[in-house]
Amino acid sequence: MKKKVEDKAEIKSKLHPRNKHRQRYDFKQLIATLPELAPFVAPNKYGDESIDFFNPAAVKMLNKALLLHYYDLEYWDIPPNYLCPPIPGRADYIHHIADLLGSSNGGQIPTGKTINCLDIGVGANCVYPIIGHHEYGWSFRGTDIDRTAIQAANKIIENNGTLNQVIKFKYQINPTDIFYGILDKKEHFDLTICNPPFHTSALEAQSSAIRKVKNLTGKKSETVTSSFGGQPRELWCPGGEKQFIKRMIQESKKFAPNCLWFSTLVSKEATLIGVKRALKKAVATEVKIIEMGQGQKKSRIVAWSFLKEKRRDQWVAKRWKMEENK
Repeated sequence: MKKKVEDKAEIKSKLHPRNKHRQRYDFKQLIATLPELAPFVAPNKYGDESIDFFNPAAVKMLNKALLLHYYDLEYWDIPPNYLCPPIPGRADYIHHIADLLGSSNGGQIPTGKTINCLDIGVGANCVYPIIGHHEYGWSFRGTDIDRTAIQAANKIIENNGTLNQVIKFKYQINPTDIFYGILDKKEHFDLTICNPPFHTSALEAQSSAIRKVKNLTGKKSETVTSSFGGQPRELWCPGGEKQFIKRMIQESKKFAPNCLWFSTLVSKEATLIGVKRALKKAVATEVKIIEMGQGQKKSRIVAWSFLKEKRRDQWVAKRWKMEENK
C-alpha cells in the first residue's frame, strides 16, 4: 500500500513555530506566483491538491514556487542534477539556529546584516543564505568545492538585487579542507552552518534512495533517481557525515576565536556518539544538540563554541550591542 506523502493534518507540528511551511501547501497561491507549477499539480488519491514527490522536475518547481512566494525572490534556478533541498527542513535549521544566537543575547534574536554567517557547502541552490537573510537580515558567505555550484548561486544573487551586498561566495580550492583556505585569522563570524554529505559512497547513496522508494510505494527498483537530485560531492564523501563532521570539528579548533557558534546538521542519530567524542577531544566549552523533525524524518543540529560564557558575553556586547547603538 502506497504511503501518503502529504498528510491531511492542517499543521506540521514538528516544524519550528516560526517556520512559514507549517501549514499545508496552498497550491492556488503558489501557482499564482509561479504559473509553471500548474502542470505538476493534480488531486492525489485523497482528493487533495499535490504533486508527484518522486518526480524531480515537480519537486524542483515546487521549491522554486516556495522560494519566490515566501522569500521575495525574483529569480531562482539550479543546473540539472544539482541538489534541490526541501525548503521546510532548511528553514527549520535557520529558525532553530536563530534561537541559539538569541540564547547568547538574553533571548533576543540578533537581526540585521552585521550578523555574519558562514555556510559550508552552500550548493547551487543557495537556500540557507536566502532564508537566513529574508527572515533575519543576516549576511552570508557561502563556500563550495564545486565551481558550477558557485556560479549558479552567484547567478541567483545577481538576479535578486536585494541580496547583492549581503551574500558572497568563496571557492574552496582544496576539497579536503573546510575552514582552511576560507577563514582568515582576522575575520569573525557569528555563526557557521553546514549540511554535510550524508553517505559514505555512491553505492550507499543509491541503495538508500532505492530503499526509500520501496518503503513509500511498496515497489522495488534496481535504480532510482533522487527526487531532490544531487551531485556526487553533495551526497557522499569518504566516511560519510561522521568523518566530515569530525574533520570540521578538528579544523574549527584552529579558528576557535573567530566564531561564536559553529554548527552542523547531523542526519544519523548513530553519528552523535562520534561527534560528541570529537567535541570532547577538541575541548569545546559549550555543546548544544537541537532536535528537529519533519514528517517521519528526524534530524538534529549540533552546535559548539570554544568561547567560555564570559567571552561569549563580551562578543555579543562588542559586536551586536555596539551596532544596535550606532
